[in-house]
Amino acid sequence: MEASEMSGGAGPDPSGVEGSSEGDDNLSSSSSTTNNNASDIDANSAPSTDPSTNNNSSSDSNKDLQGPPPTQINKIKYSPNTPVIKKDKRQSSSRFNVSQDRELLKLPSIRDAAPNEREELFLQKIRQCSVLFDFIIDPLSDLKWKEVKRAALNEMVEYVTTQRSVITEPVYPEVVAMFSVNLFRTLPPSTNPSAGAEFDPEEDEPTLEAAWPHLQLVYEFFLRFLENPDFHPQTAKKYIDQKFVMQLLELFDSEDPRERDFLKTTLHRIYGKFLGLRAFIRKQINNIFYRFIYETEHHNGVAELLEILGSIINGFALPLKEEHKVFLLKVLLPLHKVKSLSVYHPQLAYCVVQFLEKDPSLTEPVIIALLKFWPKVHSPKEVMFLNELEEILDVIEPNEFAKVMVPLFVQLAKCVSSPHFQVSVWGLSSVCGVSGQCVGSQLSVWGLSSVCGVSGQCVGSRCQVAERALYYWNNEYILSLISDNAHTILPIMFPALYKHSKTHWNKTIHGLIYNALKLFMEMNQKLFDDCTQKYKPDRQKEKERIREREDAWHSVESRAEQNPLYSNYSDLITQTSAQSSLLYTNTHAMLSDELDGDFDAAEGAAATTNIAASSDGVSKEVG
Repeated sequence: MEASEMSGGAGPDPSGVEGSSEGDDNLSSSSSTTNNNASDIDANSAPSTDPSTNNNSSSDSNKDLQGPPPTQINKIKYSPNTPVIKKDKRQSSSRFNVSQDRELLKLPSIRDAAPNEREELFLQKIRQCSVLFDFIIDPLSDLKWKEVKRAALNEMVEYVTTQRSVITEPVYPEVVAMFSVNLFRTLPPSTNPSAGAEFDPEEDEPTLEAAWPHLQLVYEFFLRFLENPDFHPQTAKKYIDQKFVMQLLELFDSEDPRERDFLKTTLHRIYGKFLGLRAFIRKQINNIFYRFIYETEHHNGVAELLEILGSIINGFALPLKEEHKVFLLKVLLPLHKVKSLSVYHPQLAYCVVQFLEKDPSLTEPVIIALLKFWPKVHSPKEVMFLNELEEILDVIEPNEFAKVMVPLFVQLAKCVSSPHFQVSVWGLSSVCGVSGQCVGSQLSVWGLSSVCGVSGQCVGSRCQVAERALYYWNNEYILSLISDNAHTILPIMFPALYKHSKTHWNKTIHGLIYNALKLFMEMNQKLFDDCTQKYKPDRQKEKERIREREDAWHSVESRAEQNPLYSNYSDLITQTSAQSSLLYTNTHAMLSDELDGDFDAAEGAAATTNIAASSDGVSKEVG
């Protein structure tokens, strides 16, 4: 079954996903090599007539004449305290094997030629476009002939797009050969040109191909060639084979997002037209992902390859083959643990959801795998997981939800308890004078109070993970699933919600928690009251455990003071005790008697209203 057409077309997108590349980092040093022998004088040169050179007797006339002394080479001496600056030898763009004969003759227009001469003229222009020029060392060289090639490529793109019966059998090998010569090359290394560090797709600017004026037209021509109604895959399969596909896939590691966008469309067209290559393409993409996950963790084209797979998965026939299920569980899901997940996460989430829409029985292993790879300390990544999980819950079947709801809501309870936050987009405007919600004590940890000039002035921070998790209660379908299984879910969520409704530092989270508790109360008042009553003795037991732990540590400390060596380590012990006291102080705050009161629905409604009003006011002020 042929995959559906992929959106985006063949046009380049300069704002595409950034990434890293791998390849040969050899750099030509011929331009910087100095010939130190240029001043050497031949020992057999003519004798000097200067009398100062004839101090010896005439009997020594056969003695070899001495040349000028060799030039002394001054080596740079580095002192131990002088930092050595390592120059990065990264290429600015791909290196091509520049053709020797680059003088191109401008051929007549194909449209102006006689009908019986057009095929031969078309082939001549294709061969002309196999000539490669230098865009790196001397970009201004061969400008006249570069323009001849560019004009020929433009003309051929227009000719193949508008004319019929122009793709004849002799054209196939010439087009594939021209495409291969122009594009198949070794990519530059994936290092940062300023620091020599590994390229970071989220921070560094990508390296753009200097030869793009020609490369773009070659890609454009090849796409029009593949899409021409006269294109016959049976004829082309002799030239577009597995080796060709392998070389094409290697180019996906290019840093240039414009090239990756063309490669994405080109590979998708090949997958759609060559049935015999489909399994091979999927296998090679799997191998790229395996190498990316378990070896390098660096590849620029993961997002584009996932976008291709998204449309391929959409065309899978039912029931799914075992090969496709293995691909989901062994390839797609482990992609979640790579540190550069944010670069390709939207495409990855789309592929996962496509699989679950095809086969709902895969929901349980998918969610269990997500919980297995759930990030522990990286809050932006947690938000990505929460976004994907909500997309999965939007398509989950009720019977599948019942299988995973316990581990799922155990994790959501942890997310609700998360103190992590980020500086929101609208909050940054407070630096320029627009007021935001203040959490100065947290910002002072980062030193952000100096940005505003006043200690405690906030930059509109918000609880990232907890807020995203609590927004699940605004999703009607998820809320209906929770309502149907409230007897299981409420006891899991209640302790986290109740505790942080009293103690969480962020007012927005207070409103969202009150909203969730209010919904639970409306679902089942009796169950809510039972959870409240059960929570109180559990709180008392928790307090007892904390007191027992404190007493045990105090006992250890008092015994240590009796040791004769205690005075030698008193400073270190005092410092450690101070840190422990901070932890115990925070623990006592979480276990204060304030948390033992009953939930007040009226108070919750008022908090929710106040939060909504303040959010609207800030939004209007920023707008």
